[in-house]
Amino acid sequence: MQKFNILWADDEIDLLKPHILFLEQKGYDIVTVNSGLDAVEKVEEENFDIIFLDEMMPGMTGLETLQQIKILKPQVPVVMITKSEEEHIMDDAIGGKIADYLIKPINPNQIFLSVKKILQNKQLISERTNLSYQQDFRNISMAYNDAIDHQEWTEIYKKLVYWEIEIDETENKSMQEVLETQKTEANANFAKFIKENYLDWLNDPKVSKPVLSHQVMKKHVFPKIREGKPLFFVVIDNLRLDQWEVIEPLLSEYFVTTSDDLYYSILPTTTAYARNALFSGMMPADMARFHPDLWEGEDTDEGKNNREEDFLRVNLKRNNLPIKTSYQKILQVSQGKAVLEQFTNMLKNDLNVLVYNFVDMMSHARTDMKMIRELAPDESAYRSLTLSWFTHSSLFELFKRIADVGAEVVITTDHGTKRVNKPYKIIGDRNVTTNLRYKQGKNLNFESGKVFEIAKPEEAKLPKVNISTSYVFAVEDYFFAYPNNYNYYVNYYKDTFQHGGVSLEEVIVPIIHMSPKK
Repeated sequence: MQKFNILWADDEIDLLKPHILFLEQKGYDIVTVNSGLDAVEKVEEENFDIIFLDEMMPGMTGLETLQQIKILKPQVPVVMITKSEEEHIMDDAIGGKIADYLIKPINPNQIFLSVKKILQNKQLISERTNLSYQQDFRNISMAYNDAIDHQEWTEIYKKLVYWEIEIDETENKSMQEVLETQKTEANANFAKFIKENYLDWLNDPKVSKPVLSHQVMKKHVFPKIREGKPLFFVVIDNLRLDQWEVIEPLLSEYFVTTSDDLYYSILPTTTAYARNALFSGMMPADMARFHPDLWEGEDTDEGKNNREEDFLRVNLKRNNLPIKTSYQKILQVSQGKAVLEQFTNMLKNDLNVLVYNFVDMMSHARTDMKMIRELAPDESAYRSLTLSWFTHSSLFELFKRIADVGAEVVITTDHGTKRVNKPYKIIGDRNVTTNLRYKQGKNLNFESGKVFEIAKPEEAKLPKVNISTSYVFAVEDYFFAYPNNYNYYVNYYKDTFQHGGVSLEEVIVPIIHMSPKK
């Protein structure tokens, strides 16, 4: 057991001898002093793991001592011990960033529990987390190896994300490699599941199917529109479930989550297809067929998501919703600030749609910029970077204002992203799409196996540029690479976050409905 040093300051320290002996028998080293002044001197001279302070000491009070100690050693946890139950003393102590607050008379076990909670918290949580995951490991593996449906896959993915975040917070992350192996195996099984079921979801009205991109607004947004009460629909591009899970605690201070669901992004899991389907309420083939003036296919150089607002209005009209609506896309800090300036006017609308592109831009920047790749070398750091952005973003400020006026919000994304590591050779002509996780074109040449090929685009409700057009999707953590300049290409794109293909992370994405606490 690691030796911990404890400083205990109390003007009646002799009366606490039984408590001190009890802690020493538990393996702690105790240094005692009789005053606040002596405590401050000891803190200047020595290092302590925890400090106990009596509040009612003559001369320098416990609160005054706490203030001096925090100036000298701000990171050392301090436990305030007092006979007083006055609220203002508790408030001052908590405001002084104490680690715990105990009221006399105290017994040795109280002190021991406080010490253990503060000094061994991470170790104990790590041990319990690792043990709990080991117990759940077999249940998860058995679940995804059985013949399961789309709902059970969402539950498996939720569990994997839960354990990923829990293990990430343990001290040595000793179970992380085991979890990564399990996620890899789960993704391999999920790819088989998609291959076997995806086309049936789109073509067989009798089969059980998840909510897909083009059904999201009709099922999750339109039913929540209330006359005279503005609804905010926020789409954070490229947001994975694990990223949402680290953002959600910040919002829980202001909102109550009334529904916490997952839906399945259509293929390809890209902005051009999935987000246009989200706003239009239509599959890509129907967008191209019925709205050729709005749809930009792979054979054009125009931006693929410049007509989202138009598609949104098509969707509203088709659903007989003659409501007052706003649509804004936020790509820059200045645009986020402009949204805040317009907030009062937005309250006059029935539906306010906002698209925030930061997470998507971050994934692209990580590919192109060495510095960003070093800042976010793995999923844990990628989550951390997302949380840091959100904490200081205009979007977080917008959520606070939405809660303050008592409005409701629906939060979602268009697709997730996958960290890719394995190249997969493919050959096509110069008109083949450049996306690393899916290819659309004619005469595509590749090894069958670790891909999902759709030879007849019409079955997947996808546009068909010419008679021999096909789509092929990378699965698991593969990415497509051309034989030309192969090594350079692979080294550049290996270990980057990409989207467009088939993985739990790309396909299964969150949709949340929140009501304000006020």
